[in-house]
Amino acid sequence: MRGGNRTAHSTALFVAAVLAVALLAGARASAQALPGQTLAFDRGKGNCLTCHDIKGGEAPGNVGPPLADIKARFPDSKELRGIVFDETKRNPQSVMPPFGRNLILTDGEIDAIVDFLYTR
Repeated sequence: MRGGNRTAHSTALFVAAVLAVALLAGARASAQALPGQTLAFDRGKGNCLTCHDIKGGEAPGNVGPPLADIKARFPDSKELRGIVFDETKRNPQSVMPPFGRNLILTDGEIDAIVDFLYTR
């Protein structure tokens, strides 16, 4: 009988360990930042947090509008992409840097940031 209890206990521990590893792997995958998030939050590259409040960002600025509900505000992602590329085309008085025109960000980086903002 004791041998059977030990086997059942070992099996239960094994199953618990497998479940714990699976849960940790899932949590780690969901915690990984999207490439656009990394760029948007990077103070030396995209630097979006200097002027904008973005969910999940630390020490946001308030010069620009909060970047929330982006899908509702910009149903056409091309419009948002154009703003990030060069807002001065739409609004010549904008203080937002023309990230694409001035080659601060590549086309791929701008696309990644727009994709990330659509998750907010």
